[in-house]
Amino acid sequence: MSELFQDYSTAVDRTGAFDEMFAPGQVTRESYGQVAGALRELSLADVSSRADSMARTFLDRGVTFDFAGEERPFPLDIVPRIIPADDWVDLESGVKQRVRALEAFLNDVYSNMKVVSDGVIPRQLVTTSAHFHRQVHGFEPSGGVRVHISGIDVVRDAAGTFRVLEDNVRVPSGVSYVMENRRAMAKGLPEAFGQQRIRPVEEYPRRLLSALRKTAPAGVDDPTVVVLTPGVFNSAYFEHTLLAGYMGVELVEGRDLVCRGNRVYMRTTAGEQRVDVIYKRIDDEFLDPLQFRSDSMLGCPGLVNAARAGGVTIANAVGNGVADDKLVYSYVPDLIRYYLNEEPILANVDTFRLEEKEAREHVLDRLDELVVKPVDGSGGKGLVIGPDATKQELDALRQRILEDPRGWIAQPVLQLSTVPTLSGDRFSPRHVDLRPFAVNDGDDVWVLPGGLTRVALKEGSLIVNSSQGGGSKDTWVLADSPQTPVEKLPRQSITIHERVSVWPVESNWRDRQTEQQQ
Repeated sequence: MSELFQDYSTAVDRTGAFDEMFAPGQVTRESYGQVAGALRELSLADVSSRADSMARTFLDRGVTFDFAGEERPFPLDIVPRIIPADDWVDLESGVKQRVRALEAFLNDVYSNMKVVSDGVIPRQLVTTSAHFHRQVHGFEPSGGVRVHISGIDVVRDAAGTFRVLEDNVRVPSGVSYVMENRRAMAKGLPEAFGQQRIRPVEEYPRRLLSALRKTAPAGVDDPTVVVLTPGVFNSAYFEHTLLAGYMGVELVEGRDLVCRGNRVYMRTTAGEQRVDVIYKRIDDEFLDPLQFRSDSMLGCPGLVNAARAGGVTIANAVGNGVADDKLVYSYVPDLIRYYLNEEPILANVDTFRLEEKEAREHVLDRLDELVVKPVDGSGGKGLVIGPDATKQELDALRQRILEDPRGWIAQPVLQLSTVPTLSGDRFSPRHVDLRPFAVNDGDDVWVLPGGLTRVALKEGSLIVNSSQGGGSKDTWVLADSPQTPVEKLPRQSITIHERVSVWPVESNWRDRQTEQQQ
């Protein structure tokens, strides 16, 4: 291999992790053959130049995220994460199975709670969840779907086995980076991109729009869909604009909506227009000041009553956060067996429920060996990795656990798999996870081929979240047959620095041409 990979094998051995690109002895895995060949021909200057070009492209297109109060281009590494076709079959099946089970669980806990009466999970587990909302108990959403969009976080352990790390069925984000990463990588590493049979990702907006329209209230032949955003200061605002643009629907804020007679209307220059489906990108607590936080200016009064009356579909459904609770996560394998009568395809990470006395005592004796997480945490916030924590941090954690054992779970330190990542003057192993996105239209669950691979950019770090300084990689799922649709290399494979509108609608091509000429 290139000098860029000097000492790479030794560094992987130190981590003890499964490396996605290299088998033991730095033998290139078959799926990475084309990538390895392309990188072998590049110097450090070549790689650095391409990485800088991709970063400039992201900055021009507004592909940024908020880190410590500063807007930065989302870091994209030049080495993709590649998933062979056989591995993807199992991952895809496991994600679909999990979404179906969580859909059934949410329908159950907001109606009869048979899962409780049958002794699968305790009632207190559900009712004490911070995101279990009694305001929506007892009604079925229009279209019959609660989990329209989901992001299931998956990791590969040291043995190379895929495991689910957590579920995101409330307001999953990150799919915009999947599409933008693909756009950038087609130009960043065209030598390998053009030689691989890679499954495309651009179908996601069409699938999403189709699912949203299909779950509109009964009797609506041509539903109006909108994307509800908290506004420009939200860290995922770029994604909100991108998805609205790709789907060709309006991007609205709470002040653009009004509820009347259990119907929702959008204020436009031509007057009020009825809204049938709202793809919300706001946490439930800020959605409707009449039902949740009375001081919220982000939502619209009356939305929950309109949904209860069947006048509008809200995606994802209000109250889904109970399924994101990490204590509920520990029961998902049991939920799969209970609702689907199937064995889980994807295993959970081993988890200690700290509300159970025996587990709590065991964990408190081993705090310096385990990862401890708040059950309602997100973005890596509140997570404590025992081996990296100070004595003061562990003492404070111990006190918090004793005060609120229901609020915490613990797991063994999992050495997430690694992928070569540019660091200084060479490639080094960095830990990654994967968030496949699934779209549920009520009849079928479709999984986007690939998903968002997040990478911990600091050496040895296991925290991949962008809010904690992580980056990303393009995820290539290899096609399993010549008939499977594959990504095509853009006609222009050289790097062009262009500023493109965030509204990627074909009717805007003249405006784009003018922008490029200017």
